[in-house]
Amino acid sequence: MVRRSLYLTLLWRAAIGALVVGAAVLVMPHWWMVLVVGLVTAAWVSWVSTLVVTNAVEAMESAAGAVGSGLGEGGVREPAFRQMDGLAYALELSAAEVKKRLEASAESRGQLEALLDSMQDGVTSVDAGGRIVWANRPMQRLVAESSGTVRAGRSLVQTIRAPEVLRCVQEALEQRKVAELRPVSLQPGRIFAVSAAPMPEGGAVVVLQDITRMEQVERTQREFVANVSHELRTPLTSISGYVEMMLEDQRIAAVCTPQMREFLEAIYKSAKRMARLTDDLLAMAKVDSGEQKLRPQPVEVSLLLGEAEDAVAGLVRDRQGELSVEAYPDIEVMADLDAILQVFSNLIENALNYGKSGKKGATVVLRAAVVPGVVEEVQFCVEDFGAGIASEHLGRLFERFYRVDKARSRESGGTGLGLAIAKHIVEAHRGRMWVESDLGRGSRFCFTLPCVRTER
Repeated sequence: MVRRSLYLTLLWRAAIGALVVGAAVLVMPHWWMVLVVGLVTAAWVSWVSTLVVTNAVEAMESAAGAVGSGLGEGGVREPAFRQMDGLAYALELSAAEVKKRLEASAESRGQLEALLDSMQDGVTSVDAGGRIVWANRPMQRLVAESSGTVRAGRSLVQTIRAPEVLRCVQEALEQRKVAELRPVSLQPGRIFAVSAAPMPEGGAVVVLQDITRMEQVERTQREFVANVSHELRTPLTSISGYVEMMLEDQRIAAVCTPQMREFLEAIYKSAKRMARLTDDLLAMAKVDSGEQKLRPQPVEVSLLLGEAEDAVAGLVRDRQGELSVEAYPDIEVMADLDAILQVFSNLIENALNYGKSGKKGATVVLRAAVVPGVVEEVQFCVEDFGAGIASEHLGRLFERFYRVDKARSRESGGTGLGLAIAKHIVEAHRGRMWVESDLGRGSRFCFTLPCVRTER
């Protein structure tokens, strides 16, 4: 519409010039007079056309400038050039809309900053080069108490001296994934959990969460469990020892009634179960506190499976079960022998307890196979052919004290900690552990260990 109006203006002014030249041809007697009139008319038409175009361009520049400066309606139009009213009006509407959006964006930014300032956690954002873009007030107070001040444009390395935090941020910037690390000590007596998440446009957001109180509570809980378990071991050992002696003593057996013997057997069974629970609690406390130091060394898979088979031979015989080993890969894995034997013992014992089919003892199969890939591993599986596990329980089997069948677990002497301990040991070897099960077809507990040549 603006272009058509501009063309019409130029055409009618050119038409006036043509009429003037035509009249000069009819009226003027000499040709040089007609030439002079033509030249003057052409100069006038050119000047007027240039003036029209120049003012049109200036009007558009003024209207476009209004978009950036936020002028309201009526701030860009000039009465002398009505052909630009449509364009100017459209740009005025755009300027008003842009102004509203800028105001809304500024308001949202203010609300977000107020929200982040009200948090207890320290939050800061860095650009792709690791320079600070923004930090909330808790972060500023935290840095001020430890190393200095937070300034925009300053490198994060110059602001926070903790290597763990810098490593976490670097991982988020380079690998473009969320990096988490705990515990991190930034100040004496204070412990933090660090989380760094990459942003779509580059850079990362860093969150420092104070978990000092949480760590103190967890440490107190671990110490309490360890101390109580340690104190219970001596009396439980004494109770089970004395009761076992009474059951085996022929003189006491001669005067015991069947009911008395039943009571003694119940006491002995409960004492043994409590002793096993305290042992598992102590093992779990060592796992949580980091006292359990694993020393992985190259171990042949055949040796590992043979040791596991020998370790549970008595248990298999007592439970009237059957254990078979189906594979001996000729390869070495990195493993702490005692710790991995504990994993095998827990898994095989569970298979013997829950893999029974009717009155017959359980049949357990132990398999090992090499898993090719970027990281070459050996996968170990302990399989039974019992009732299986329902799918709703599979995700919680490795939780502490979780039992699928509580009554059956108590009857078999289970504590609910064996699988949790086993999974921690496997993960400490940089392996994985999972369970596969089908109702009516049995269960398969599998874990992996890295091969020696992969480690090297």
